[in-house]
Parts: sequence; structure tokens; C-alpha cells
Amino acid sequence: MTARELPDWLDPTPWLATARSATARDVARALEAAHPQEPELAALIAPAADGLLEELASRARDLTWQHFGRTIALYVPLYLSDYCSSGCVYCGFAADRQIPRRRLEPAEIRDELAAIRRMGIQEVLLLTGERTPQADFDYLEAAVEEAAGHFAAVMVEAFPMTIQEYGRLAQAGCTGVTIYQETYDPDQYARLHRWGPKRDYAARLQAPEKILASGLRVVGLGALLGLNDPLFEALCLYLHARHLLRSYWRGGITLSFPRVCRQRGDSVPPHPFDERSLARLVCALRICLPDVPLVLSTRESARVRDGLAGVGINKMSVASRTTVGGYVAPGPPEEGQFQVSDERDVATFCAALRRKGLQPVFKNWDSVFR
Repeated sequence: MTARELPDWLDPTPWLATARSATARDVARALEAAHPQEPELAALIAPAADGLLEELASRARDLTWQHFGRTIALYVPLYLSDYCSSGCVYCGFAADRQIPRRRLEPAEIRDELAAIRRMGIQEVLLLTGERTPQADFDYLEAAVEEAAGHFAAVMVEAFPMTIQEYGRLAQAGCTGVTIYQETYDPDQYARLHRWGPKRDYAARLQAPEKILASGLRVVGLGALLGLNDPLFEALCLYLHARHLLRSYWRGGITLSFPRVCRQRGDSVPPHPFDERSLARLVCALRICLPDVPLVLSTRESARVRDGLAGVGINKMSVASRTTVGGYVAPGPPEEGQFQVSDERDVATFCAALRRKGLQPVFKNWDSVFR
């Protein structure tokens, strides 16, 4: 897929110039807009918005409390397998990494899920690499069915699938799927995804529509910040979200903000993205998408996570392990997909949220599948 073949709804060109050249006055006007959309987002993510970051944060916090209360929903990721068939430059699990590979067997999955449940967590995110014989659809479906018997919400982050396969995951008890585009720039995407099924940009871009068309209720979107021009990525992420909300209004979306961090291979992000820029992006997207859940993982430090909790962000991972089978027998951190920055356990993290006047939420609904 080339840039000329991208769907019309994903073209950020009309607003990129504003994002690069907006003034403080443009940012102030955008903050006053009653119903901000693309032009306002472009101003709010512009470098000039740094001078008004406190104003952005104040409005973002007010909207977060209005739509989600003073709550932070919690989840835990569980890596089922580190086998992968793709050559992503930035990933610690890429197929050319010389590492011991493994997957969790059924008894191990049950033990890992039990360990997570003992933390009090009620939502789990099951992760694999790209589709392989060791961790194919049938393997993932069985893991979802097992997890759905123990958790109120089961999300999946894995390879693109067919509508029929997504439908089967829904029947097994899956409540939603996360699939990051990584970068929305087709040329940069081709450079970073050297081989394997993940090299197919179009399949990745089409997956969220298939997810929502299948009957699954939630799709998680994100761009891996640091891989490409962050202004381009922010606008595309917003356009993608708006497109799905218009087309699949009965479903829901979440937005995540992963930044490239240290991993095996030591890939250096070509477009470094600092913490202040992250805060600006989170606040801008909360202002322009006030009722969309915004998610922040343990890639970020405790300081950054505490600062953004309730200020745009309303859902967070906790006590994460990025190694396969990391809860029963934690492996060396360097063997994970990436290095976790916020290593606090559940009790410590929840205490920090409460000190900020925020309520950690372990469960806020019952699955219709039981």
C-alpha cells in the first residue's frame, strides 16, 4: 500500500501545517472550542502548546472526571508466547533475535491466571507475537476460553485475524482486541517491518474494522511513539478513532500511548518522543475525544504515570511482566519484550492513586458470556 492508496479518512495533510506552525494564540483558541475536532487537535499537539500545558491539563482533567469519574481501571498483561514470524526492527521478540523461545502450556496458563487473580485483578490482556505454528489461532482461542472462566474482562493483543476468527474469540469470551498500527506512514512502516506477515500494512490497518464487525465490543488503537513524526501519528490516530466511531457506533475504542523503550536489539527510535510531548498528546486527545478511554502502560515511569493518572488517562496496566510466564516464575527482565519502567506492585500502585484522590477499579461490569 502506498500513500496514494491510503483511504481518504486517514489523510492528515490538511492539518499537518497547523500542527507544525500553530502559535500560542492558536492553542488558546483551540482550548476555547466547544466541540474541538481536527483543526483544534492540530493546534493542541503543536510545540507551541507546551507554553499552555497547564491549561491543557486542567481541561483534560475536568473532562476525564466528567466522563469517567475519579477512577482508574486496572488490567494486567499476560504474555502467552514469544514465538514470532516477523522482523520488526523495534521489538525484542523479532524473529531474528537470538533468544530462547517458549509458550505457556495449558496448565501453565491456568497457573499464571491464578497468580494474576490473587492480585485482585479482574481484567487480563493476553499477548502473543505474530501468528506461528507454536501460537496459532486455536492456541489463542483456547487461552481466551480458559481466561474467560476466571476474569470479568479478557482482552487480546495478537496478530490480525479474519472476521470469522474474531467472532470465535467473542464466543470464547473475549471482550476486545488491541492492535497497534505502530506507524501510520506506509513508507516508514515498510522500512521498520523487514519481513513476515506484519509487513502487510493494509492487513494491519483493516484489522480494527474486522474486530468491530465481528461482534467484539472494543478495539484498542495506538501508534508506537518514536517510530515516526509524532504530529503525523497523532493526527492519524485521531482520524482512525473518529472513522471507527462513525462506522461502528455500537462498539467502543481505547487509545494507548506506547513509547519506544529499551529492548533486545537496542533499536534507537528515529523520532525521540519525550515525556512533555507525551503529556501534551494525552491531554490533546482527551480534549478532542472526551469519552474515549485513554490507556497508559508500565513502559512509563512511576512519576509519569502518577502525573497523568486522572489527567486524560483513565486506564492503566499494573504489576506487569513482559516475559512469558512472568507471574509464577519471573524471568530476567532483559528477556521480556521490553523493559518495564513502573515496577510497583498492585498495593503500592493503588495506594499512590488513592493519595491523588483517585479510585482504582478492578471490575465495573459482568461479562454477558457467563
